Amino acid sequence: MQKHLPIIDVDAELARFEAEERARLGLDQEREQWIEKMADLKFTREQRERFQTTILVSGLTMAQDYFVQGALQGLGYDVMHLECPDNEALRFGKEFGNRGQCNPTYFTVGNLVKFLCTMRDKHGMSAQEIVDKYIFLTAGACGPCRFGMYVTEYRKALRDAGFDGFRVMLFQQKGGFDQASGEGAPGIELKAPFFLGLIKALVAGDVINALGYRVRPYEIEAGATDRALETVKKNVYEALRTNKSVFGALWTARKELGAVKVDKLRAKPKVSIIGEFWAMTTEGDGNYQLQRFLESEGAEADIQLVTAWILYTIWEGRNDIRDRMKLRGADDARYGLGGYKGMTEIQRTRAVLSVADKATRVVFHVFAWFAGLHGYTLPDMDQIAEVSHRYYNNDLRGGEGHMEVGKLILNVVKQKAHMTLSVKPFGCMPSAGVSDGVQSLITELHPGTIFCPVETSGDGRVNFYSRVQMYLFKAKLAAQDELDEALAQHGLRKEQVQEFLAAHPRFASSLHKSPHAVAGTGADLVHEIAPLMTKTFAQRVADRARRAAEVVFAEAPKVAEQARALWARRDEALAMAREDLAVAGEVVRGKIGEEWLALGKTLLHKHEEEHAQAERPRPAPVTREVAPEAVAAE
Repeated sequence: MQKHLPIIDVDAELARFEAEERARLGLDQEREQWIEKMADLKFTREQRERFQTTILVSGLTMAQDYFVQGALQGLGYDVMHLECPDNEALRFGKEFGNRGQCNPTYFTVGNLVKFLCTMRDKHGMSAQEIVDKYIFLTAGACGPCRFGMYVTEYRKALRDAGFDGFRVMLFQQKGGFDQASGEGAPGIELKAPFFLGLIKALVAGDVINALGYRVRPYEIEAGATDRALETVKKNVYEALRTNKSVFGALWTARKELGAVKVDKLRAKPKVSIIGEFWAMTTEGDGNYQLQRFLESEGAEADIQLVTAWILYTIWEGRNDIRDRMKLRGADDARYGLGGYKGMTEIQRTRAVLSVADKATRVVFHVFAWFAGLHGYTLPDMDQIAEVSHRYYNNDLRGGEGHMEVGKLILNVVKQKAHMTLSVKPFGCMPSAGVSDGVQSLITELHPGTIFCPVETSGDGRVNFYSRVQMYLFKAKLAAQDELDEALAQHGLRKEQVQEFLAAHPRFASSLHKSPHAVAGTGADLVHEIAPLMTKTFAQRVADRARRAAEVVFAEAPKVAEQARALWARRDEALAMAREDLAVAGEVVRGKIGEEWLALGKTLLHKHEEEHAQAERPRPAPVTREVAPEAVAAE
């Protein structure tokens, strides 16, 4: 008799086996998904008053961190600025941070962890006491690099260092402008006085920094400029802390820095520092004290100011609105114009941004005038965008974006600097991609360009300096040739110019800025005073008239083209003019506060959604029981 194997349901058997295994392994038990609890920590006024919380600030230049401390103390907050990150901070950052992070991450995160560990290990404070009594305030952003992950790195390093629950507050994190809607009054009130204090601190810091880097390379007595700057910084800090006029404090810079004796007839190459924002801004081990190294090698450092970054942020808003206005339909994207009520509201927003740009420039130049920073020109963002767009699309954002390309081109074409140095962390995608890729084409199109791209990693200081010195040698030769050519052009000897300066001390002052003619400061001075030494008054007047006529003839075609373009869009221009007048009127009447706050919210919250997505906990792994539709949606 033939036997037959039993017929079984294979699917049913597999399902039964799976159920048994899931039960044995405990997979059917309800699991609690891990959530980053440090992401939504609150800071209320009640906490600040009960624990006497101190706000820690850091991340900009030493002067600006110091001034921000004074400005916030003037508003009633307990504030302390951290010292400039050093190699010890780098060690802490690498010890407690993730691998593969960029240089600024290790330095900034490590600097905070180093301070907290010092308070715990050397001053006897417990970890919980530190968590209660300190918070860290910094700015955040997002983009195609690791800058958008800084806050995550802060939390990871703080947790591993034993400070779980320490609060890191970002301007644009969830709860920034909307903190007042939470439970209890916010610990930091992000209102007009707060931002006004920050603006004063940042602009004053920019002005003082620019003055220092302009005067120090030419000082006769070593250290005189630094001593004068320390006095000025203390005066500005006290003015901000006590809510007194910052203009009076800046005025002391005229006396202190004006007393520094300088010799501007020394041929020094002017080196324009561009690149990644933090790497070109910090003044410590994060960029190997680049600015001081250049000065020690006989160069003049031309730094980038934080005010220029503010102008770039405003330009982004204006440019995006202008591009979206050309679309055929409504744009309902995150930064689209679909939510605006008609063209009038769009034009009004453009007018507000235009006024913001002009107001920023006016504020800076007022501060600069009081401090004695004469002849300083903030970058024209539209011009930078125009000259760089052919090589680097203006809509590609991240880091300095197209500005690096535009600045290099203008430095060469307009003789703004003898050498352009681009500094960035090792592996910085936005800056390294620009410097090592696009800039090679720019140097081919403009022969004679001295462009030095360098990277920082926390070590390799000797190699870094060696590379800079190699390019700096060529820049020194160019600066000397430029000065010799200026003297020869006017038939003068250096001794004659020195005698003239001794007889006319106004031109020899450390605060005097000669009109721009060439890249070097000494050559500019020769071109300015040579006509006073070699020509009569009538000849000088004739020369000015001739130069003015040349400018008129050169600019006439451009003006005519702009006039034709303006006439072609006269209706739009009239609408813009009306909105500008309306906004100006509201500024005069003091009714524009809400507009400025809305603008600030847009600029500072620009990438809030990306941060929210990056910090949102990942969902649990999909199991076989999950429906196919859910898997597809996931």
